[in-house]
Amino acid sequence: MTIPSPDSWSAQLWREIEPIFDAIVRHPFVTGLTDGTLETDVFGHYVAQDVHYLRDYARTLALVGAKSPTLADTAMFARHAVGVVEDELALHASLLPELGLDPAVIATTPVAPTTLAYTSYLLATTYSGTFSEGLAVIVPCYWIYAEVGRHLVEQGSPDPRFQRWIDTYSSEEFAGVVNEVLELVDRVGPTLAPEEESRARMHFTTTSRYEWMFFDASYRREDWPV
Repeated sequence: MTIPSPDSWSAQLWREIEPIFDAIVRHPFVTGLTDGTLETDVFGHYVAQDVHYLRDYARTLALVGAKSPTLADTAMFARHAVGVVEDELALHASLLPELGLDPAVIATTPVAPTTLAYTSYLLATTYSGTFSEGLAVIVPCYWIYAEVGRHLVEQGSPDPRFQRWIDTYSSEEFAGVVNEVLELVDRVGPTLAPEEESRARMHFTTTSRYEWMFFDASYRREDWPV
């Protein structure tokens, strides 16, 4: 993946969330992928919730695309929304039987609290906010997964299921998708007025925190308390 120049807007955004990313790669869910200690039911919980998450993430990408300033940007987000449905959900479909999970059961699994909070925040921001706010709110999911994949691929995993997950997010194909979005981020960032830039930065940081929370919720096998 192309590393943004140090003075780019995307690099500025990343520097603000470096402590969050460090917490993500130190989380036992993530370290358990490479040392093979992650329990199957924990990974299964993650996959089930990620199916729910990605459905709304695809909808969010479509909304951001609808607000994009150019037809080329609209087309890019349309392609990415299709990619989420076809590629990432296909990965889950192949993993579910290996985890002993029935796709029909997954479809009826309730959305967990953190999943609902995260997707609700994505959709609310893109519906009610500006294009730049929608762009900022979706970028952490792209970028953090690519960086986690890049961080883990050198270590690998003794579990082929976890290795397939790592390979997906460390792939050149996924890096290319992320680069497309970061190029747009760096075109948009310098054009923003101070107040709108501040809102965009807040959204970027918030969904970065939600990324940590999503891994943590899966690790705890989060469910509704009552």
